[in-house]
Amino acid sequence: MSLVECVPNFSEGRDRKIVDEIVAAIATVPTVRILDSEMDENHNRSVVTFLSDGSRAVEAAFQGIKRATGLIDLNHHSGEHPRFGASDVIPFIPVSGVTMKECIEMARELGKRVGEELNIPVYLYGEAAAVESRRGLENIRSKSFQYEQLKESIGEEKWKPDFGPAKVGSAGASIIGARDFLIAYNVNLNTTDIEKGKKIASALRARDGGFTFVKALAFFLDDKNMVQISMNLTNFRKTPIYRAYEMVKLEASRYGITVAESEIIGLTPLDAITGTASFYLQLSGFSRNQILETKMWGE
Repeated sequence: MSLVECVPNFSEGRDRKIVDEIVAAIATVPTVRILDSEMDENHNRSVVTFLSDGSRAVEAAFQGIKRATGLIDLNHHSGEHPRFGASDVIPFIPVSGVTMKECIEMARELGKRVGEELNIPVYLYGEAAAVESRRGLENIRSKSFQYEQLKESIGEEKWKPDFGPAKVGSAGASIIGARDFLIAYNVNLNTTDIEKGKKIASALRARDGGFTFVKALAFFLDDKNMVQISMNLTNFRKTPIYRAYEMVKLEASRYGITVAESEIIGLTPLDAITGTASFYLQLSGFSRNQILETKMWGE
C-alpha cells in the first residue's frame, strides 16, 4: 500500500469545535488515519496530520478544505502567524510506496479541484511549484504580505493564482504543495523585546545568511509574555534540532537573553529525536536499533 502524509494548516486555533469538525470531515474518507491535531491560540492556527492511502489523500484533504471554507471567515481572523486562507497551507509528503513525483501530481490535482469546485485561489509551492519564485513558502506568504494584502493585489500579474479565480473571498487563498519531512520547532525566550527576537531569527534563517535548511520568524506570545523564535527545519539531517536550538541560545546570549523552553509542533521523525539525544548525552555508536519500541514494532 502507498502511504502519504498530509499536514494541512487551518487558520483556527481557538475554537475546538471548529477544528474538530474539520478533522471529522477529513476522517470520513476511507483509509485515512488522523495522527495528530494541534491548536495554537497565539497563532490562531491548527496543524492536522493524517496518513492515507495514496489514492485517497487528495479526497481527504479536499473534504477538510471544503469544511473549513464554511467555518472560517478570514475577515474576522487575527493571530500572530502569517496566513493566506482558512485552509492556509496543505503539503503532501511521501512516506512509503509513493514518490515525490506522485505527491506533486496530488498537489496539482487538489489545487485544480479547490480552484474549480470551491472557487478558492490556489498557489502551488515546494516541489509542486509551477512558478520557480513560488517554490519557497516564504516567497508567497509572509508577515508583511498576508490575506489583507492579497485581497488588494491578486489582480496583478505577479499574484495570478495557479488555479481558481483572481478574486479573494472570506476563505482567502490556499497554498498547496509537496515536500519532504519538516519539523516545526519553536524556542521561547525570557524576554519581551520583539526587536531582539527578530535579530535572532534573522541570524538563523537561510535567506539572511543563516542555516540553509532553517526558516525562522519571531513572534510575541501574549499569554506567556515572551518572545518566540518559530522555526521550520526543512532537512533535519543536515540541520538537526539540537543545532538550531544551540544557535538560538548563542544568538540570544549576545543580548543577555536566556531560553525559557522549546516545543515541537505536530509530529517529528524518530531519527530527529534520537539524533538530539545522542548529541546531548554524548552517546557513542548509538542507533535507533537500540530503542525498545523499534524492536517491538519491527521497524
